[in-house]
Amino acid sequence: MSTRRRLLIASGAALFAAPVVSRAQQPGKVYRIGLLRASELPADTADAFREGLKALGYIEGKNIVSSALQAASQARVQALVERVPPATAANRKQLIALVNGSRLPAIYSSRRWVEDGGLVSYGADLAHLQRRAATYVDKILKGAKPADLPVEQPSTFDLTVNLKTAKTLGLTIPQSILVRATRVIE
Repeated sequence: MSTRRRLLIASGAALFAAPVVSRAQQPGKVYRIGLLRASELPADTADAFREGLKALGYIEGKNIVSSALQAASQARVQALVERVPPATAANRKQLIALVNGSRLPAIYSSRRWVEDGGLVSYGADLAHLQRRAATYVDKILKGAKPADLPVEQPSTFDLTVNLKTAKTLGLTIPQSILVRATRVIE
């Protein structure tokens, strides 16, 4: 493997899962699949998922393999970017523990992840977005047609750094990042 930096970008529920497709498989291609499920689901749902994959021609050890974080760590992936749907975010403490346990530095989309032990978050300032939403409600209540209102992009962002997690992972956060941070957890 090359020593160049690698970045694992995860999107939505694909935080730990490669896409599974039901069309014809490419010969020799091996997919890494991880199953994230709500803790209140029965344990046998993972077995049902495996059975479904097997019925579609996916065989564990042949064309699919369950531990994405371990594989990422062994492949010397140097960072992880979280992008998960709200349903998965409900289990963020468990996900953070898994990621930190794999010793992967990760960046999250919301400050809540860092407050719960994640390393760094960077994303739109959610409080600012809610204040802007209130101005839209005001305009609509005063007679504006929603279709006539412009779409706005976030203009204020939040950068939060957890120095306790950085220390645990053996990382030093550069001062240039710390001075730009909206919040630093020590």
